[in-house]
Parts: sequence; structure tokens; C-alpha cells
Amino acid sequence: MTHRSAARVASSPVTRAVRAGLGVDTAHRAVMPPIHLSTNFVFDAPGVYAKYDYTRTANPTRDLAAETIAELEGGCGAVITSSGMSAIAVSTRLLSAGDLLLAPRDCYGGSHRLFSAEANRGGYRVEFIDPWESASLELARRLRPRMIWIETPSNPRLRITDIAAWVRVARDIGAICVADNTFLSPVNQRPLEFGADLVVHSTTKFLNGHGDVVGGAVVAADEDLLEEIAWWTNVMGVSGAPFDSYLTLRGMRTLHARSCMHEANALRIVDLLDRSDVVTRVYHPSLPDHPGHDIARRQQTGWGSLVSFELRGGRAAVDAFVDVLEYFALAESLGGVESLVAHPWTMTHASMDEPARRAAGIGEGLLRLSVGIEACEDLEADLKRALSAAERPPARAARVPAAQR
Repeated sequence: MTHRSAARVASSPVTRAVRAGLGVDTAHRAVMPPIHLSTNFVFDAPGVYAKYDYTRTANPTRDLAAETIAELEGGCGAVITSSGMSAIAVSTRLLSAGDLLLAPRDCYGGSHRLFSAEANRGGYRVEFIDPWESASLELARRLRPRMIWIETPSNPRLRITDIAAWVRVARDIGAICVADNTFLSPVNQRPLEFGADLVVHSTTKFLNGHGDVVGGAVVAADEDLLEEIAWWTNVMGVSGAPFDSYLTLRGMRTLHARSCMHEANALRIVDLLDRSDVVTRVYHPSLPDHPGHDIARRQQTGWGSLVSFELRGGRAAVDAFVDVLEYFALAESLGGVESLVAHPWTMTHASMDEPARRAAGIGEGLLRLSVGIEACEDLEADLKRALSAAERPPARAARVPAAQR
């Protein structure tokens, strides 16, 4: 848990991200901050507590990463957790038995699994809704949940939820409003500015951006929530490791530069897919016919680099498409410098039962691209080959779905 320094607040977020922690080493005057891997720290005397005593509770390297994320999101502070899922789990510790959580029907499969499992074991209750539909706002007023969970853009259909509208409902009924900002990062969206109480990240994705660290973060708008989240993080033992925090901090130094390249590539790929006869529908908020286009224009400062689309021909076309890809690895995760393709039906949302997937609009012909920062002409050529293969897929037996994660 950390707090913003006045010196960093005065500068651009781009500069703050690049220069976070530079020149703080008093031992050897290293430009880059050192990594504090120590498990424990020396007490001055019995019963005399300093800022650091045990790394699960607090660590200088982790605190620096937390401070940087909090500054980028505009929060009063943040906690760094061991994964995106532990960040989500810590956030829902604010709920008591019997409290109601409202969550998107098409949220990330891991979130859906966690929320459903907690409800099934008699913890908090959960209701899955369509928050992009205006009728859901009035439903929330009637149900009076303790927590409203926002994921915008959603995973994988990239539906857009009006953050400000849901914050107004949350204020009226006394609910905590949590926004998962993983898909856009603070470069392209800052939910706290619209009144959200907490922002959740899988730092594994854009914030780290190099596909080599698993981590999470929770950013709080006020001190009381920050203290409670930090307490639960310590008690549950899900705080992030110092070395992982260091790598995430390293990744954030190039976040803004990477985001520009990601989005420039993504917009060209959206155009390519939108013109293909093999693609029946492209999901990306930059498209004028996207149902959330106007809301995205109001609350986002960029369109993002996740692109989902439906292939004509369903599962057979999907298999043919991914078979010939060279620059899009068939893998889960997103937001790294490398381009990835995921099949939500068998991968990211495999933990949801089939009716839940269907209700969320996830079919067997849906694919999700995480567009990297490779040369766009290579990515475009790769996709053109794959689209050609998907146009006349060979007959084959269905593949065994990936193991549920």
C-alpha cells in the first residue's frame, strides 16, 4: 500500500511511468531502483515497528509498483496481488454473506467461475446481468446490490458499459462500484475519474506487457477502501512477489509507447477483418456500428487493441484459421508485445457451462485477437492466409477442448 508523492503528481503520466523510482538508490546511486528480495526486515527493538517488517505485508519494490499504478489510475493508493484473479478475489472480500453482487453476463470466464462458486458455497449472492442494456440500471435499483462489477470493454465480445451511469446507480443505492480496467489500462480509460470506487487489473496483461509475469492490482479511490483491501491482501497471503513487481514496474515504463503501437496495428486489422467475406461480424468499439461506440468515445481515450470476430463456418473454420497462423500464437492472455489468438469457447470461457456461454453471446465461431506490436504488414499477411484457409476448411474430427483453467 502506498500513497502518491506531490513531485510525481505534477508531471505527465507518461513521464511518471517512465521515471518511477529512478534515482532513489542511496547506497550506490543506481539509476534504476534496486530489487528488495528480502523476506524480512530488522526490528529496532521488540515492539518497535518500522514501515517494513515482513514482505507479505509490505515490500519497497512492490510499494513502488503500487504507487505507480495508483498514480496512473488517479487513485489514493493500490495493492499488488499475486494474480489478476487474486485481485478480483480480494475485492469481493468486501462482501458479507448474503450480500448481492451484480456482474456482467459476459465477464471474463475466471471471474464468472469465482462469482458462481462463491454463490454456490453460500457466500455472497450473484446475479449476472446485461449492464450495457439501459433496463439493467432500473433492475439494479430494485435489487439493491452491495457491489456492482463493471468490465468494459467486456471479455470477449467487447461490449461497452456506461461507467458514469452505473456509478450514479451505485451512489443512489449505497453500492460499491468496481471496474475491471484490464482491457484498456489507464492509458485508454480511467474509471476512477467517473466515480468508480475500485479499479482492478490483471497486471499480467498490458501493464507488464511482456508475457513473463502473472500479477494483479487493486486501486482504491479512498483511504478506507484502500486500508480494507490491503488488510485482506495481507491476511489472505496473496500479495505479489518483489521480483514480479519489479518486472511489472519495468513494463509500465513503456506502457504508453506500447499502447500507441498496439492500437495502430489493431485499427488496421479491424479494417481488414471488416472487409472479409469470411467474417460475419467484427467486435471493436472503434466501428461506428458498434452498439457502444458513442459511450466509448465519451469515456475512453483510445479504442484498445483487443479485437473479436465471428467466422462463417463455425468451429471447422476456426480450426482451419488457427492452423496456418504464424504470428498469432494460439494462447490465452493478452496485452503483451506478442500477438495472440484465443478461442473463448474452448479457452478463456471454457469454465462456464454451455448455456452460460450461449447466453453471453459466445459461440464456437468466435475468436479474440490480442494485437501485438509486430510490423503490421506481417500481421496482416498472416491473417489473410488464415482467412483464406477458413474459407474452405478441410473436414476433420473436432478437437478436444483445452483444459479448464
